[in-house]
Amino acid sequence: MFEGSGVGGMSYQTLLIVSQVVGYMLSKFYGIRFIAELGRIGRWRTSLYLLLTAWVSLLLFALLPAPWGALCMLLNGFVLGFMWGIVFSYVEGRRATDFLGVVLAVSFIFAGGFSRSVGKWVMEYGGVNEYWMPFATASLFAGPLLLFYYFLERTPEPDAADRAARTIRQPMRRQERMAFLREFGGGVITFVLIYLLLTILRDLRDNYMANMWKELGYGAQSAVFARTETITSLVVLALIGTLVLVRSNIHAFRLIHLLLLLGFALAGGCSFLFRQGLVPGMVWMQLSGLGLYLSYVLFNSVYFERLLATFRIAGNVGFLIYIADAWGYLGSISIMLGKEWLRVSQGWVPFYAELAQYLCLAGVLLTACSFFYFRHKYRKANDNRF
Repeated sequence: MFEGSGVGGMSYQTLLIVSQVVGYMLSKFYGIRFIAELGRIGRWRTSLYLLLTAWVSLLLFALLPAPWGALCMLLNGFVLGFMWGIVFSYVEGRRATDFLGVVLAVSFIFAGGFSRSVGKWVMEYGGVNEYWMPFATASLFAGPLLLFYYFLERTPEPDAADRAARTIRQPMRRQERMAFLREFGGGVITFVLIYLLLTILRDLRDNYMANMWKELGYGAQSAVFARTETITSLVVLALIGTLVLVRSNIHAFRLIHLLLLLGFALAGGCSFLFRQGLVPGMVWMQLSGLGLYLSYVLFNSVYFERLLATFRIAGNVGFLIYIADAWGYLGSISIMLGKEWLRVSQGWVPFYAELAQYLCLAGVLLTACSFFYFRHKYRKANDNRF
């Protein structure tokens, strides 16, 4: 939390978080082109350079005094922002992509909680301060990361049955990208707005989780991060992973919208009950996280995958993810800076609970718009029922 540190009236913690998220945002805007045109040759080399740069940036963060650590976090966010698109390119376009994608996306939740518990353990029992903790924690995971990336690189390409079920996945040049935007412009605006809401809520919960657990009275329990997020990971995996059983892309796309509605309703509903004093803080954190990540993981694993397959579009998921991500992170930064600059006196728990209540309501309405938009598009193209 970097208590006692501040720069220009802003807490050092918020400055670091904003700097890293700005790095993410910049990578997403650049990644719209970079990831869309990414070929399969040389992906591992690109990944190695990006990961090494991210690791070195954490070392520099430990060595440089405040506020220069913010530049290290900016660089860290920028290079890591490309990794999701690269890694997902290995698993998209397969009959098993729904399951593989959700397992991959669930790492957002599980790794977020587990790595925080490891980081807190490193500080409590390893004698490492909060400046060296990110580098020390990252170093513990460096070996396994390289080992498993080696296995990922050896993953076979989608076969003929995969291509028949999900369409061929290939780089999208400027002409293909513009053609998609002209055809599905209304849908793009809708899912970007949905993802913007989800990214705001996810980033606030993820980045200020330590603050919220402390306000709720659980700050001294290092295992609370891993325990709650692991439960959320398993439930989300079970719910979304079953989509792999739905072979019809049309039916799967419809179910995805229903699950999106469920996620928004759960996160927003329990936040409303928590604000009324009807739900305890521990239950609220668990259920709001479950609803949020159910919707968030859907977008990062199967929504775009099934969208391309439903409309038989030859392209790649990375292009769509990075369009949504770019605007999502811009919204996240705006909310964090707004709270700081407007001197909102609320703690993170009441601030987040109130925000979640209203953004989830908007998410329900936008999800309904997305459903009816793509249903109209499909009926127009196929003269069939969505």
